[in-house]
Order: sequence, then C-alpha cells, then structure tokens
Amino acid sequence: MSTAAPDSIDALYRDHHGWLQGWLRRKLGCGHQAADLAQDTFVSLLARPCQPDEPRAYLLTIARRLVFETWRRRDLERAWLAQLATLPEACAPSEEERAIVLEALLAIDALLDGLSPKARRAFLLSQLEGLTHARIAEELGVSVSRVRQYIAQALARCYEAV
Repeated sequence: MSTAAPDSIDALYRDHHGWLQGWLRRKLGCGHQAADLAQDTFVSLLARPCQPDEPRAYLLTIARRLVFETWRRRDLERAWLAQLATLPEACAPSEEERAIVLEALLAIDALLDGLSPKARRAFLLSQLEGLTHARIAEELGVSVSRVRQYIAQALARCYEAV
C-alpha cells in the first residue's frame, strides 16, 4: 500500500462508493445508515490516505469495523435504556443527564476495546459491582493474581487516556 494523492482518493470514491453503499445496505437493512457508514469509510481514508492494492478488500475492512462499532454502540445504548426503565420515575435522570451518561459509557467502551473479554469483565466487576479480587477470580475461574493483572491492564488504558 502506498500513500495516495487526493485525486486517487477521489477516483477510489467514484469507482467504489456505490458498490460499498450497496454492500452496507444489504448488511444493515437500512439505506440511510448505509449511506452514513459509506461516507464514514471514505472519511477514514482521508485521515490516513493510501493507495490500497485491493481497494474493495480495504474498504470492506474499514466498513466492517464501522458496522461493528455501530452495533456495539446500539447494544450499549439499549442496555442503558433498559437499565433506566427499571428506575422509579422520580429517580430518572433528565434527558441531558442521560446523554452525558451514554457518552461516558461509549467512551469507556472504546477505552476498554482491545482488552480480552475476561480483562474487561474483571475491570467492570471491580469498578461497577465493587467485587473483591477473590470474588472476581471465582466468577471468572482464574487466579487472584490474574485478576490483578486484568485490572492493571484496564487501569493502564484509563491512565493513558487521561
């Protein structure tokens, strides 16, 4: 892959945008969301221009990542809304507070992305549930020292972000 000039990105867009949007439409079942993600795919190319040897494979790689992120964001939002539904109406946060919490949840999710599922779970059990390392180890079926390693990995990501 070599660095691409702006005109080659333009050519890549002209040659493959319709195909990519069609693929996304079939994958997502929504033309509007497909159009948005197709645009986001090409915006990603502008951030890191290159001339891929296999343009469609490269575009699909970017688009698949964006689809996965969209699904994760949707799942997280649904879980948050389901949790809100369990609260008494008097305790329910305002729309602004809901948006702020959802934004924070998405940021935490992105921050922990790349950790193993057990490391993510250990960190969340520690921080959200307040479980001890011994209880987390029992829940995950690992040693207490491994739980400490998992939590240290997650905390290192948090510190890097700050």
